[in-house]
Amino acid sequence: MSITTDQLQKLSGRGHVYAGSEKVGGIGQVYLDDSTGEPSWVTVKTGLFGTSQSFVPLHGADVRGDDIVVTYGEDQIKGAPRVDDDGSISPEDEDRLYEYYGLSSTGTTGTTTGTTTGTTTGTTTGTGVAGADLRDDVDTTSAGRAGADRGVNEHGTQGHDTSGPTTDDAMTRSEERVAVGTQSREAGRARLRKYVTTETVSQTVPVSHEEVTLEREPITDANAGEAYDGPAISEEEHEVVLHEEVPVVEKEAVAVERVKLGTETVTDETTVSTDARKEHIELEDDDATTTRGTDADRR
Repeated sequence: MSITTDQLQKLSGRGHVYAGSEKVGGIGQVYLDDSTGEPSWVTVKTGLFGTSQSFVPLHGADVRGDDIVVTYGEDQIKGAPRVDDDGSISPEDEDRLYEYYGLSSTGTTGTTTGTTTGTTTGTTTGTGVAGADLRDDVDTTSAGRAGADRGVNEHGTQGHDTSGPTTDDAMTRSEERVAVGTQSREAGRARLRKYVTTETVSQTVPVSHEEVTLEREPITDANAGEAYDGPAISEEEHEVVLHEEVPVVEKEAVAVERVKLGTETVTDETTVSTDARKEHIELEDDDATTTRGTDADRR
């Protein structure tokens, strides 16, 4: 049993795609087969905030309320090859999808009408490749899907990528390498400042002064003339000028030294620690013990 166009028109636009009882994601866009006019593909919004979309066949699907229930597993749907959801499917992309889901295709090309169901239900028209008639005897068992996965795809590799488009059969392991160097930056400033202070300087200097002395001499023939010169009896004053030495201070500015700034480089050792990310690749086999390789094995 397949979904009809009449059933799609009744969807509210708020439904989801279920893989059995497991919700896969919101309903994106539905593609019609141009030869029959019946729905053949639906896109499922997956990933964070529905940013990724996966194509899933509507063969054998059913409508339950506002939801679509398909016959494929959640992991198989999310691992489908990535195809741009732009209103049309190219022949190459459609063949990739048919091969991935183990379906047959006649390669019919023509015009496709896509019915978009998002937050509201509406219809948009685009030009591309219509879905071809789907095979009635689809093998949806785990063994059937595993057999399809073991086939060689269009890239010539075994299996397929589950996190994005299939490119080749190898993974690249990367790691962050830490390179430590140095750079010069301003760490501080030093300056010379000249200021004036006053201090007391003491120095002993010899000084001399004159003092008055009184000398008496008798009258002799040598000084009798000077002694009797003048009145016999009279009053008289005689004055002598006294001298002394006093300290005299003189100051002068004298250059005593020159001071200037310079720099010298001193080398120390500093330990730097940081986090470096490293990818690891391991083999997970459902039928065997998980095998881990060493970093040396992976290089």
